[in-house]
Amino acid sequence: MTQSGGRTSEPWLSPRERADRGRAARSRAPRSGHAAYEPAPGRFDPVALIERQSAGRVRELVPIRYARMIQSPFRFYRGAAGIMAADLAGTPVSGLRAQLCGDAHMMNFRLLASPERHLVFDINDFDETLPGPWEWDVKRLAASLVIAGRENGFSDRERAAVVQAAVRSYREQTRRFAGMRTLDVWYARQDADDLDALASGELTRGGRKRVAGAIAKARTRDSLQAFDKLTRLVDGERRMTPDPPLVTPLADLLPGVEGTLLQEAITGLISGYRRSLPPDRQALLDQFTVVDMARKVVGVGSVGTRCWIVLLLGRDGEDPLFLQAKEADESVLAAHAGASAYATEGERVVAGQRLMQATSDIFLGQQRTQGIDGQERDFYVRQLRDWKGVIEPSLMVPRGMRAFGRLCGATLARAHARSGDRIAVAAYLGRGEVFDQALVGFAEAYADQNERDHRALVDAVAQGRVRAAQAA
Repeated sequence: MTQSGGRTSEPWLSPRERADRGRAARSRAPRSGHAAYEPAPGRFDPVALIERQSAGRVRELVPIRYARMIQSPFRFYRGAAGIMAADLAGTPVSGLRAQLCGDAHMMNFRLLASPERHLVFDINDFDETLPGPWEWDVKRLAASLVIAGRENGFSDRERAAVVQAAVRSYREQTRRFAGMRTLDVWYARQDADDLDALASGELTRGGRKRVAGAIAKARTRDSLQAFDKLTRLVDGERRMTPDPPLVTPLADLLPGVEGTLLQEAITGLISGYRRSLPPDRQALLDQFTVVDMARKVVGVGSVGTRCWIVLLLGRDGEDPLFLQAKEADESVLAAHAGASAYATEGERVVAGQRLMQATSDIFLGQQRTQGIDGQERDFYVRQLRDWKGVIEPSLMVPRGMRAFGRLCGATLARAHARSGDRIAVAAYLGRGEVFDQALVGFAEAYADQNERDHRALVDAVAQGRVRAAQAA
Protein backbone atom coordinates (compact mmCIF):
# COMPACT_ATOMS: atom_id res chain seq x y z
CA MET A 1 0.00 0.00 0.00
CA THR A 2 1.16 3.59 -0.59
CA GLN A 3 2.21 5.69 2.38
CA SER A 4 1.78 9.46 2.58
CA GLY A 5 4.48 12.08 2.24
CA GLY A 6 6.07 10.62 -0.88
CA ARG A 7 7.07 7.32 0.78
CA THR A 8 7.65 4.24 -1.34
CA SER A 9 4.92 1.72 -2.01
CA GLU A 10 4.82 -1.48 0.01
CA PRO A 11 3.66 -4.88 -1.28
CA TRP A 12 -0.11 -5.29 -1.31
CA LEU A 13 -1.42 -6.96 1.83
CA SER A 14 -4.84 -8.47 2.41
CA PRO A 15 -7.03 -7.04 5.18
CA ARG A 16 -6.21 -10.10 7.30
CA GLU A 17 -2.48 -9.58 6.84
CA ARG A 18 -2.82 -5.89 7.70
CA ALA A 19 -4.79 -6.74 10.84
CA ASP A 20 -2.13 -9.30 11.82
CA ARG A 21 0.47 -6.58 11.37
CA GLY A 22 -1.43 -4.34 13.77
CA ARG A 23 -1.88 -7.02 16.42
CA ALA A 24 1.81 -7.95 16.15
CA ALA A 25 2.70 -4.33 16.97
CA ARG A 26 1.31 -4.88 20.49
CA SER A 27 4.41 -6.90 21.34
CA ARG A 28 6.58 -3.96 20.33
CA ALA A 29 4.46 -1.36 22.13
CA PRO A 30 1.90 -2.84 24.55
CA ARG A 31 -1.21 -0.71 24.64
CA SER A 32 -1.06 -0.36 28.42
CA GLY A 33 2.47 1.01 28.06
CA HIS A 34 1.11 4.22 26.58
CA ALA A 35 0.08 5.29 30.09
CA ALA A 36 3.66 5.99 31.08
CA TYR A 37 5.28 9.38 30.86
CA GLU A 38 8.45 10.32 32.67
CA PRO A 39 10.69 13.20 31.63
CA ALA A 40 13.89 11.87 30.09
CA PRO A 41 17.03 12.00 32.25
CA GLY A 42 18.71 15.34 31.65
CA ARG A 43 15.63 16.57 29.82
CA PHE A 44 16.14 19.71 27.74
CA ASP A 45 15.46 23.20 29.09
CA PRO A 46 11.95 24.05 27.81
CA VAL A 47 12.64 27.79 27.82
CA ALA A 48 15.80 27.31 25.76
CA LEU A 49 13.83 25.24 23.24
CA ILE A 50 11.20 27.97 22.93
CA GLU A 51 13.94 30.58 22.48
CA ARG A 52 15.56 28.53 19.69
CA GLN A 53 12.21 28.29 17.95
CA SER A 54 11.76 32.05 18.27
CA ALA A 55 15.22 32.90 16.90
CA GLY A 56 14.10 33.14 13.27
CA ARG A 57 10.89 35.05 14.00
CA VAL A 58 10.16 38.77 13.83
CA ARG A 59 12.06 40.05 16.85
CA GLU A 60 9.64 42.75 18.00
CA LEU A 61 6.72 40.27 18.01
CA VAL A 62 8.34 37.50 20.05
CA PRO A 63 7.56 39.18 23.44
CA ILE A 64 3.86 39.02 22.50
CA ARG A 65 4.21 35.26 22.07
CA TYR A 66 5.72 34.90 25.54
CA ALA A 67 3.06 37.14 27.07
CA ARG A 68 0.35 34.92 25.62
CA MET A 69 2.05 31.71 26.71
CA ILE A 70 2.47 32.74 30.36
CA GLN A 71 -1.23 33.56 30.77
CA SER A 72 -2.17 29.98 31.68
CA PRO A 73 -0.97 26.37 31.30
CA PHE A 74 -3.46 25.87 28.45
CA ARG A 75 -2.21 28.94 26.56
CA PHE A 76 1.33 27.72 27.12
CA TYR A 77 0.41 24.28 25.76
CA ARG A 78 -0.96 25.82 22.57
CA GLY A 79 2.45 27.36 21.91
CA ALA A 80 4.48 24.35 23.02
CA ALA A 81 4.05 21.86 20.16
CA GLY A 82 7.83 21.73 19.77
CA ILE A 83 8.32 20.83 23.43
CA MET A 84 5.77 18.04 23.29
CA ALA A 85 7.20 16.69 20.02
CA ALA A 86 10.58 16.29 21.73
CA ASP A 87 8.92 14.54 24.69
CA LEU A 88 6.80 12.25 22.50
CA ALA A 89 9.92 11.09 20.68
CA GLY A 90 10.79 9.07 23.79
CA THR A 91 7.38 7.42 24.22
CA PRO A 92 6.27 3.98 22.92
CA VAL A 93 4.99 3.76 19.34
CA SER A 94 3.44 0.90 17.41
CA GLY A 95 5.48 1.59 14.29
CA LEU A 96 2.34 2.42 12.30
CA ARG A 97 2.36 5.85 10.69
CA ALA A 98 -0.11 8.33 9.22
CA GLN A 99 -0.12 11.93 8.12
CA LEU A 100 -0.15 13.90 11.37
CA CYS A 101 -1.60 17.29 12.19
CA GLY A 102 1.37 17.74 14.52
CA ASP A 103 -0.56 20.11 16.81
CA ALA A 104 -3.85 18.32 17.41
CA HIS A 105 -4.93 20.13 20.58
CA MET A 106 -8.64 20.64 21.08
CA MET A 107 -8.77 24.25 19.83
CA ASN A 108 -7.45 23.18 16.45
CA PHE A 109 -10.73 21.37 15.83
CA ARG A 110 -13.38 23.78 14.63
CA LEU A 111 -16.12 24.69 12.19
CA LEU A 112 -15.05 25.44 8.61
CA ALA A 113 -16.73 26.03 5.25
CA SER A 114 -16.60 23.49 2.45
CA PRO A 115 -16.39 24.73 -1.18
CA GLU A 116 -20.04 23.65 -1.54
CA ARG A 117 -20.88 26.12 1.29
CA HIS A 118 -21.64 23.45 3.86
CA LEU A 119 -20.46 23.97 7.42
CA VAL A 120 -18.13 21.13 8.42
CA PHE A 121 -16.21 20.20 11.57
CA ASP A 122 -12.55 19.47 10.93
CA ILE A 123 -8.93 20.04 11.91
CA ASN A 124 -7.84 23.60 11.18
CA ASP A 125 -4.09 24.11 11.76
CA PHE A 126 -1.44 22.24 9.76
CA ASP A 127 1.72 24.27 10.36
CA GLU A 128 3.41 21.18 11.85
CA THR A 129 1.91 18.47 9.61
CA LEU A 130 4.19 15.57 8.72
CA PRO A 131 3.97 11.76 8.47
CA GLY A 132 4.67 10.17 11.84
CA PRO A 133 3.36 7.85 14.59
CA TRP A 134 -0.41 8.19 14.78
CA GLU A 135 -0.23 7.97 18.59
CA TRP A 136 1.40 11.41 18.81
CA ASP A 137 -1.69 13.26 17.55
CA VAL A 138 -3.99 11.29 19.85
CA LYS A 139 -1.78 12.03 22.86
CA ARG A 140 -1.64 15.74 22.06
CA LEU A 141 -5.44 15.84 21.89
CA ALA A 142 -5.84 13.86 25.12
CA ALA A 143 -3.41 16.04 27.09
CA SER A 144 -5.13 19.22 25.87
CA LEU A 145 -8.45 17.96 27.24
CA VAL A 146 -6.92 17.35 30.67
CA ILE A 147 -5.21 20.75 30.74
CA ALA A 148 -8.44 22.51 29.74
CA GLY A 149 -10.39 20.43 32.25
CA ARG A 150 -8.05 21.41 35.07
CA GLU A 151 -8.49 25.09 34.26
CA ASN A 152 -12.25 24.60 34.36
CA GLY A 153 -12.03 22.97 37.79
CA PHE A 154 -13.09 19.48 36.67
CA SER A 155 -12.45 16.66 39.11
CA ASP A 156 -10.04 13.78 38.41
CA ARG A 157 -12.99 11.54 37.56
CA GLU A 158 -14.54 14.13 35.24
CA ARG A 159 -11.26 14.65 33.37
CA ALA A 160 -10.78 10.90 33.03
CA ALA A 161 -14.26 10.57 31.54
CA VAL A 162 -13.50 13.34 29.01
CA VAL A 163 -10.27 11.70 27.84
CA GLN A 164 -11.80 8.23 27.70
CA ALA A 165 -14.69 9.54 25.62
CA ALA A 166 -12.34 11.15 23.09
CA VAL A 167 -9.97 8.20 22.80
CA ARG A 168 -12.82 5.67 22.69
CA SER A 169 -14.34 7.67 19.85
CA TYR A 170 -11.00 7.61 18.00
CA ARG A 171 -10.70 3.84 18.51
CA GLU A 172 -14.29 3.00 17.56
CA GLN A 173 -14.26 5.25 14.50
CA THR A 174 -10.92 3.81 13.37
CA ARG A 175 -12.47 0.34 13.60
CA ARG A 176 -15.46 1.57 11.60
CA PHE A 177 -13.20 3.02 8.91
CA ALA A 178 -11.23 -0.25 8.82
CA GLY A 179 -14.37 -1.99 7.56
CA MET A 180 -15.20 0.65 4.92
CA ARG A 181 -14.22 0.83 1.28
CA THR A 182 -11.34 3.20 0.58
CA LEU A 183 -13.44 5.70 -1.38
CA ASP A 184 -16.07 5.76 1.36
CA VAL A 185 -13.36 6.68 3.86
CA TRP A 186 -12.20 9.47 1.57
CA TYR A 187 -15.71 10.91 1.25
CA ALA A 188 -16.48 10.75 4.99
CA ARG A 189 -16.77 13.98 6.95
CA GLN A 190 -18.39 15.55 10.00
CA ASP A 191 -20.65 18.53 9.41
CA ALA A 192 -22.73 20.96 11.42
CA ASP A 193 -25.52 18.38 11.64
CA ASP A 194 -23.21 16.25 13.80
CA LEU A 195 -22.83 19.18 16.18
CA ASP A 196 -26.58 19.73 16.17
CA ALA A 197 -27.17 16.05 16.95
CA LEU A 198 -24.56 16.20 19.71
CA ALA A 199 -26.22 19.28 21.18
CA SER A 200 -29.75 17.92 21.09
CA GLY A 201 -28.90 14.48 22.42
CA GLU A 202 -26.14 14.99 24.95
CA LEU A 203 -25.91 18.58 26.17
CA THR A 204 -27.77 20.72 28.65
CA ARG A 205 -29.94 23.58 27.48
CA GLY A 206 -27.04 26.00 28.02
CA GLY A 207 -24.71 23.74 26.05
CA ARG A 208 -27.19 23.48 23.19
CA LYS A 209 -27.45 27.27 23.07
CA ARG A 210 -23.66 27.64 22.94
CA VAL A 211 -23.37 25.15 20.08
CA ALA A 212 -26.19 26.84 18.17
CA GLY A 213 -24.51 30.21 18.76
CA ALA A 214 -21.15 28.92 17.51
CA ILE A 215 -22.76 27.54 14.35
CA ALA A 216 -24.64 30.78 13.68
CA LYS A 217 -21.55 32.92 14.35
CA ALA A 218 -19.36 30.79 12.09
CA ARG A 219 -21.63 31.49 9.12
CA THR A 220 -21.08 35.23 9.57
CA ARG A 221 -17.26 34.99 9.66
CA ASP A 222 -16.45 35.55 6.01
CA SER A 223 -14.72 38.11 3.81
CA LEU A 224 -17.62 40.56 4.13
CA GLN A 225 -17.42 40.45 7.92
CA ALA A 226 -13.64 40.90 7.77
CA PHE A 227 -14.17 43.73 5.27
CA ASP A 228 -16.29 45.67 7.76
CA LYS A 229 -13.94 44.98 10.67
CA LEU A 230 -10.51 45.32 9.06
CA THR A 231 -10.90 48.10 6.49
CA ARG A 232 -11.97 51.73 6.25
CA LEU A 233 -12.40 54.32 3.51
CA VAL A 234 -9.41 56.66 3.08
CA ASP A 235 -9.82 59.34 0.41
CA GLY A 236 -12.44 57.17 -1.26
CA GLU A 237 -10.30 54.02 -1.29
CA ARG A 238 -10.43 50.91 0.89
CA ARG A 239 -7.47 50.59 3.22
CA MET A 240 -6.58 48.31 6.14
CA THR A 241 -7.52 49.71 9.54
CA PRO A 242 -4.48 49.94 11.84
CA ASP A 243 -4.61 48.00 15.11
CA PRO A 244 -0.92 47.76 16.01
CA PRO A 245 0.81 45.51 16.73
CA LEU A 246 -1.92 42.97 15.88
CA VAL A 247 -2.72 44.46 12.47
CA THR A 248 -0.22 46.88 10.95
CA PRO A 249 -0.75 48.21 7.38
CA LEU A 250 2.39 48.16 5.28
CA ALA A 251 2.36 51.93 4.97
CA ASP A 252 2.73 52.15 8.77
CA LEU A 253 5.10 49.22 9.10
CA LEU A 254 7.77 50.38 6.67
CA PRO A 255 7.21 53.84 5.16
CA GLY A 256 9.18 55.05 2.17
CA VAL A 257 11.29 52.94 -0.17
CA GLU A 258 11.42 49.89 2.11
CA GLY A 259 7.63 49.87 2.33
CA THR A 260 7.35 50.04 -1.45
CA LEU A 261 9.78 47.14 -1.81
CA LEU A 262 7.86 45.07 0.74
CA GLN A 263 4.58 45.78 -1.03
CA GLU A 264 6.12 44.64 -4.32
CA ALA A 265 7.45 41.50 -2.63
CA ILE A 266 4.04 40.56 -1.18
CA THR A 267 2.28 41.34 -4.47
CA GLY A 268 4.82 39.06 -6.13
CA LEU A 269 4.13 36.39 -3.52
CA ILE A 270 0.42 36.42 -4.41
CA SER A 271 1.21 36.43 -8.12
CA GLY A 272 3.60 33.50 -7.75
CA TYR A 273 1.30 31.54 -5.43
CA ARG A 274 -1.32 31.64 -8.18
CA ARG A 275 0.65 28.95 -10.04
CA SER A 276 0.09 26.49 -7.19
CA LEU A 277 -3.69 26.62 -7.73
CA PRO A 278 -5.66 24.46 -10.20
CA PRO A 279 -6.52 26.27 -13.47
CA ASP A 280 -10.13 26.99 -12.46
CA ARG A 281 -8.99 28.60 -9.19
CA GLN A 282 -6.39 30.61 -11.09
CA ALA A 283 -9.16 31.97 -13.30
CA LEU A 284 -11.18 32.85 -10.19
CA LEU A 285 -8.24 34.60 -8.52
CA ASP A 286 -7.58 36.56 -11.72
CA GLN A 287 -10.91 38.31 -11.24
CA PHE A 288 -9.58 40.00 -8.09
CA THR A 289 -7.06 42.83 -7.76
CA VAL A 290 -4.72 43.44 -4.82
CA VAL A 291 -5.50 46.81 -3.22
CA ASP A 292 -3.89 46.77 0.26
CA MET A 293 -2.04 44.57 2.75
CA ALA A 294 -0.98 44.42 6.38
CA ARG A 295 1.06 42.35 8.82
CA LYS A 296 -1.06 40.30 11.22
CA VAL A 297 -0.22 38.66 14.55
CA VAL A 298 -1.93 35.26 14.76
CA GLY A 299 -2.54 32.50 17.30
CA VAL A 300 -0.22 31.64 20.17
CA GLY A 301 2.36 29.25 18.78
CA SER A 302 2.62 31.18 15.51
CA VAL A 303 3.24 34.62 16.99
CA GLY A 304 6.38 36.08 15.45
CA THR A 305 6.17 34.18 12.18
CA ARG A 306 5.65 36.42 9.17
CA CYS A 307 1.98 36.62 8.36
CA TRP A 308 0.43 38.97 5.80
CA ILE A 309 -3.23 39.63 5.14
CA VAL A 310 -4.01 40.86 1.66
CA LEU A 311 -7.19 42.66 0.59
CA LEU A 312 -8.33 42.02 -2.97
CA LEU A 313 -11.41 43.45 -4.67
CA GLY A 314 -13.47 41.82 -7.40
CA ARG A 315 -16.40 43.32 -9.29
CA ASP A 316 -16.40 46.57 -7.33
CA GLY A 317 -15.42 48.16 -4.03
CA GLU A 318 -17.91 46.01 -2.11
CA ASP A 319 -16.71 42.64 -3.45
CA PRO A 320 -13.79 41.67 -1.16
CA LEU A 321 -11.52 38.67 -0.82
CA PHE A 322 -9.06 38.41 2.06
CA LEU A 323 -6.08 36.10 1.68
CA GLN A 324 -3.67 35.23 4.47
CA ALA A 325 -0.07 34.41 3.55
CA LYS A 326 1.59 32.70 6.52
CA GLU A 327 5.23 31.76 6.84
CA ALA A 328 5.87 28.01 6.89
CA ASP A 329 8.87 26.86 8.91
CA GLU A 330 10.19 23.34 9.33
CA SER A 331 7.77 21.15 11.27
CA VAL A 332 8.60 20.65 14.94
CA LEU A 333 8.14 16.93 14.23
CA ALA A 334 10.91 16.79 11.63
CA ALA A 335 13.77 16.20 14.08
CA HIS A 336 11.90 13.24 15.57
CA ALA A 337 9.76 11.77 12.76
CA GLY A 338 11.96 12.43 9.72
CA ALA A 339 12.38 15.26 7.24
CA SER A 340 9.62 16.32 4.86
CA ALA A 341 9.59 14.74 1.41
CA TYR A 342 8.59 18.07 -0.16
CA ALA A 343 10.94 20.64 -1.63
CA THR A 344 9.45 23.53 0.35
CA GLU A 345 7.71 23.89 3.72
CA GLY A 346 4.74 25.54 2.02
CA GLU A 347 4.22 22.43 -0.11
CA ARG A 348 4.46 20.30 3.03
CA VAL A 349 1.70 22.27 4.77
CA VAL A 350 -0.62 22.37 1.75
CA ALA A 351 -0.19 18.68 0.95
CA GLY A 352 -0.74 17.67 4.56
CA GLN A 353 -3.84 19.82 4.89
CA ARG A 354 -5.38 18.44 1.71
CA LEU A 355 -4.62 14.89 2.81
CA MET A 356 -6.10 15.21 6.31
CA GLN A 357 -9.07 17.53 5.78
CA ALA A 358 -12.28 16.21 4.30
CA THR A 359 -12.47 19.38 2.23
CA SER A 360 -10.05 22.29 1.97
CA ASP A 361 -10.14 26.01 1.19
CA ILE A 362 -10.48 26.64 -2.54
CA PHE A 363 -7.68 29.23 -2.37
CA LEU A 364 -5.21 27.00 -0.49
CA GLY A 365 -1.76 27.15 -2.11
CA GLN A 366 1.90 27.93 -1.49
CA GLN A 367 4.89 29.93 -2.69
CA ARG A 368 8.58 30.38 -1.92
CA THR A 369 9.54 34.04 -2.11
CA GLN A 370 12.47 36.33 -1.41
CA GLY A 371 12.06 38.99 1.26
CA ILE A 372 13.48 42.49 1.11
CA ASP A 373 16.31 41.22 3.34
CA GLY A 374 17.33 38.85 0.54
CA GLN A 375 16.29 35.70 2.41
CA GLU A 376 14.02 33.13 0.79
CA ARG A 377 11.05 32.04 2.88
CA ASP A 378 8.19 29.62 2.35
CA PHE A 379 4.55 30.67 2.70
CA TYR A 380 1.19 29.02 2.39
CA VAL A 381 -1.90 31.00 1.45
CA ARG A 382 -5.57 30.54 2.26
CA GLN A 383 -8.63 32.69 2.91
CA LEU A 384 -8.44 34.73 6.10
CA ARG A 385 -11.97 33.87 7.17
CA ASP A 386 -14.32 31.36 5.68
CA TRP A 387 -17.07 30.44 8.13
CA LYS A 388 -14.61 29.62 10.88
CA GLY A 389 -16.03 29.00 14.33
CA VAL A 390 -14.79 27.57 17.62
CA ILE A 391 -16.39 26.65 20.93
CA GLU A 392 -14.28 28.05 23.77
CA PRO A 393 -13.05 25.37 26.20
CA SER A 394 -13.48 27.77 29.14
CA LEU A 395 -17.25 27.70 28.57
CA MET A 396 -17.50 23.89 28.64
CA VAL A 397 -18.89 21.87 31.52
CA PRO A 398 -17.75 18.23 31.89
CA ARG A 399 -20.65 16.86 29.90
CA GLY A 400 -20.03 19.32 27.09
CA MET A 401 -16.30 18.64 26.95
CA ARG A 402 -16.98 14.89 26.81
CA ALA A 403 -19.24 15.41 23.83
CA PHE A 404 -16.74 17.74 22.16
CA GLY A 405 -13.92 15.27 22.82
CA ARG A 406 -15.91 12.51 21.11
CA LEU A 407 -16.32 14.66 18.04
CA CYS A 408 -12.60 15.54 18.01
CA GLY A 409 -11.64 11.88 18.39
CA ALA A 410 -13.86 10.84 15.49
CA THR A 411 -12.52 13.66 13.31
CA LEU A 412 -8.91 12.72 14.03
CA ALA A 413 -9.65 9.06 13.26
CA ARG A 414 -11.08 10.03 9.89
CA ALA A 415 -8.09 12.25 9.12
CA HIS A 416 -5.61 9.49 9.96
CA ALA A 417 -7.62 6.86 8.06
CA ARG A 418 -7.09 8.76 4.80
CA SER A 419 -3.33 8.10 4.84
CA GLY A 420 -2.41 5.51 7.46
CA ASP A 421 -3.11 1.78 7.57
CA ARG A 422 -6.50 2.04 9.24
CA ILE A 423 -6.92 -1.75 9.35
CA ALA A 424 -3.61 -2.27 11.18
CA VAL A 425 -4.27 0.59 13.60
CA ALA A 426 -7.78 -0.71 14.32
CA ALA A 427 -6.42 -4.19 15.04
CA TYR A 428 -3.74 -2.73 17.29
CA LEU A 429 -6.33 -0.78 19.28
CA GLY A 430 -8.77 -3.71 19.52
CA ARG A 431 -12.27 -3.76 20.94
CA GLY A 432 -11.41 -3.24 24.59
CA GLU A 433 -10.58 -0.07 26.52
CA VAL A 434 -6.92 -0.80 27.30
CA PHE A 435 -5.60 2.04 25.12
CA ASP A 436 -8.37 4.44 26.22
CA GLN A 437 -7.51 3.96 29.88
CA ALA A 438 -3.79 4.17 29.23
CA LEU A 439 -4.16 7.59 27.67
CA VAL A 440 -5.96 8.87 30.76
CA GLY A 441 -2.77 8.16 32.69
CA PHE A 442 -0.55 9.67 30.02
CA ALA A 443 -2.65 12.82 29.68
CA GLU A 444 -2.61 13.50 33.43
CA ALA A 445 1.15 12.91 33.64
CA TYR A 446 1.83 15.15 30.67
CA ALA A 447 -0.46 17.87 32.05
CA ASP A 448 1.81 17.85 35.12
CA GLN A 449 4.84 18.28 32.84
CA ASN A 450 3.13 21.09 30.98
CA GLU A 451 2.47 22.90 34.27
CA ARG A 452 6.15 22.60 35.20
CA ASP A 453 7.19 23.97 31.80
CA HIS A 454 4.69 26.80 32.05
CA ARG A 455 6.11 27.71 35.45
CA ALA A 456 9.62 27.66 33.98
CA LEU A 457 8.61 30.25 31.38
CA VAL A 458 6.79 32.39 33.97
CA ASP A 459 9.94 32.33 36.11
CA ALA A 460 12.14 33.15 33.10
CA VAL A 461 10.03 36.24 32.42
CA ALA A 462 10.11 37.29 36.08
CA GLN A 463 13.91 36.90 36.13
CA GLY A 464 14.35 38.91 32.93
CA ARG A 465 15.74 35.97 30.95
CA VAL A 466 13.07 36.53 28.31
CA ARG A 467 10.83 39.54 27.78
CA ALA A 468 7.05 39.38 27.62
CA ALA A 469 4.96 42.28 26.38
CA GLN A 470 1.19 42.36 26.04
CA ALA A 471 -0.16 43.66 22.74
CA ALA A 472 -1.69 47.08 23.27
